[in-house]
Amino acid sequence: METILIVDDNQAVCSALSLMLELHGYQTLTCLSPDVAVELVQLHDIALVVQDMNFTQDTTSGEEGVSLFYALRALQPQLPIVLLTAWTQLEVAVELVKEGAADYMGKPWDDTKLLTSIGNLISLHTLTKANAKLARVENQRMAAIKDADLCGIVFNSGAMQRCVDLALQIARSDVSVLVTGPNGAGKDKLADIIHANSNLKHKPFIKVNIGALPMELLEAELFGAEAGAFTGATKSRIGRFEAADGGTLFLDEIGNLPLSGQVKLLRVLQTGEFERLGSHQTRKVNVRVISATNADLIHEIQASRFREDLFYRLNVIELALPALCERKDDVIPLVNHFVGTEFSLSKHTQRSLEAHHWPGNVRELENACKRAVILAQSNNLIADDFGLIDLDVTASPQTDVQTISVQAIIKPQSTSVEVSAQDANSSIDELANIQAALDNHKGVIARVAKSLGLSRQALYRRMEKYGIEK
Repeated sequence: METILIVDDNQAVCSALSLMLELHGYQTLTCLSPDVAVELVQLHDIALVVQDMNFTQDTTSGEEGVSLFYALRALQPQLPIVLLTAWTQLEVAVELVKEGAADYMGKPWDDTKLLTSIGNLISLHTLTKANAKLARVENQRMAAIKDADLCGIVFNSGAMQRCVDLALQIARSDVSVLVTGPNGAGKDKLADIIHANSNLKHKPFIKVNIGALPMELLEAELFGAEAGAFTGATKSRIGRFEAADGGTLFLDEIGNLPLSGQVKLLRVLQTGEFERLGSHQTRKVNVRVISATNADLIHEIQASRFREDLFYRLNVIELALPALCERKDDVIPLVNHFVGTEFSLSKHTQRSLEAHHWPGNVRELENACKRAVILAQSNNLIADDFGLIDLDVTASPQTDVQTISVQAIIKPQSTSVEVSAQDANSSIDELANIQAALDNHKGVIARVAKSLGLSRQALYRRMEKYGIEK
């Protein structure tokens, strides 16, 4: 409920205005003098002030009202102030409106007009305060990002911005973090950001890809092993937990950890204690754990393949990373980053890249960019350089090919394919690209050639080759 301050030396005026405003859902404070009004504005959250212009009997100059107005403006420059005036102070009130007064009303006032004005002014004031708060939050966020180490991450989407903001906020604590998302989306990059902006940034940062380790060696890798603990263990070795002592341990693909390893991991998270394989000596470490998975751990818990108590230990805060197909605004910035500044992209190529689903996420995109840089015939990259087949490509009626309508996919690459088959596929792709460019640019040869990275003569030769007429 918004609070309105009424300032008038006439108690009857204060009572009448207070009753009217309270009947319409406002909370009111009243006072009879400017000095008390200033104190109330300092003590309370006032949404609007209704003030008289004179407070001393037989005074009609309006000077007291002017002084009060400027005193309130000095305290809160954005505070709406409505002036109650007699005809003798009308010119003064008009001047104050030029100085920032929200409105003025003559005495006796019109109830409907006054209520309408107050309602509009409070709504505007509330919106202004909300916008100012958002601006402060945004400025603080931008300052935090400016001072943060983003570890070279490239993004432009709101979804990724929210992930980065949360990662920076999480970094300041020492709690366990679970990063979830599909393979190749960049979970390890978020782990890098969390550690790089934490209080442990100068301490060890050890990464373990659990999915890449043999099951029989996994526990030894995590917790260490004594000589003779298993075949081939000829000397003692420390595990990743000991190596990360005092710092951060990143456990990627945590869903692949076997149940026996989960028991030991749970104990380390709870107590910091563990034993090396083949040893009865209890060791103690202080490690922050960041884990990541592309698995549905809730489903794994229901299938008795993952411990529920471990899940809640790891998942103090979850950082959910969306797939690349859910943050299309990141595609072109990532491509520009991967291919470098010497290459450019036509609008048609950009649309093709953004239309692709990218099931392999950023990792697939990076590989496609490497392919494009190697196979590019000019500095202006086209969709075919990335191995993309265009969307809804319709061939010319003069050609033997009637219609090609496929979803953008990466063409399979295999060194075992015969040369003749490669040539045939290449011709089909080139035909599709040329026809699509002709359609997109309404047959304007100069524009089509530029979009394909060809000279006009080279384009004419290819059109003649495939029987395409302008």
